[in-house]
Formats: sequence, structure tokens, C-alpha cells
Amino acid sequence: MTTESLADAETRMKKSADALARELSAIRTGRANPALVEDIQVEYGGATYPINQLAQIAATDARLLTIQPWDPGSIPNIEKAIQASDVGIMPGNDGKLIRLPIPTLTEERRKDLVRTVKKRVEEGKIATRNVRRDVQDQIRKLQKEGDISEDEARRAQDDLQKATDRSVATMEELGSRKEEEMMAV
Repeated sequence: MTTESLADAETRMKKSADALARELSAIRTGRANPALVEDIQVEYGGATYPINQLAQIAATDARLLTIQPWDPGSIPNIEKAIQASDVGIMPGNDGKLIRLPIPTLTEERRKDLVRTVKKRVEEGKIATRNVRRDVQDQIRKLQKEGDISEDEARRAQDDLQKATDRSVATMEELGSRKEEEMMAV
């Protein structure tokens, strides 16, 4: 019973770390990265789609993203969605291709982005701790009902703490790598 709870906890913690990695990849670093825009929602044909379902996104060099829509009629909608997003990049197009020049980040903007990264990492850690708390409650309940012994409960608590520590360390590593990437000029 406790092994199932621990496996579930590790899975949920892994999902939290994966979600953090996705969120951090969408934070601008001064380098062209398709993850900056691929999830921006675009209204097209009466429905809403992420850009990556309407176009091919490529980083042609370190400071330029290109978006080539499969339907050139979607260019105005894609441009409007990019402008409305919080990416902070002005798109330009030639009728077939949208170009997004990635401006260099100012020192002040870099520091703001580092604060954002730290905030997201902390939110990820909180999610991990919430998973730990839920599973601890399950373990205590099992012990109280007599389904597991005190020793089994203590072992499960220790294993749960180790999983939590691994997840938090992974999140801190993701955050520090992103900070280094942003502060590199």
C-alpha cells in the first residue's frame, strides 16, 4: 500500500519538475528559442490553436526566430497573438514568413527575469511539498487504521522525504541553469 503511494508521489513530483522545465523554457533569455512562442494561443478559423499547430517555428540564428505558417492567411492572426502575449517581441512579415528578432536583454530586464525564474522555481517546490504532505497524510491514515506498522510508516516517511529532496534539487538545478543562461551576455 505504501509503495503505491510512494510511486504515485514520485510520479506527481516528476510531473511538477517537468512542468517547471516547460515554464522555464518559455522565459526569454536573449537567444532565439522556439519554446518562446510555440504555446501562444492563436484564434484562427473559429477555434484557438497554439502557434506550433499552425506553423513551423525555427531559430535561424541566435537572435532570430522565423515562423512559417502552413496557411499564409493565418499570418495576421499569428502576429496579433504574438503582440498580445507577454513575450515582448514585435513580429514582422514578408507575406509568407514571420520574423521575430530577439533583442538583447538589458541588465534590468535580466534581473527581472531572474526574479521570475526564482518565483517559478519556488512555486514548483511548493507543489512538490504539497504532494509530500498529501502522501504523509495517507501514510498516517494507514498507520492509524492499523494497515501498516509504525516501522513501515517511518520507512515510508523517510523514502518520501528522499523523493522530495531529489525533486527539490532537480528544480533548483533547473532554476540555476536558467539563471546562468540569462545572465550570460
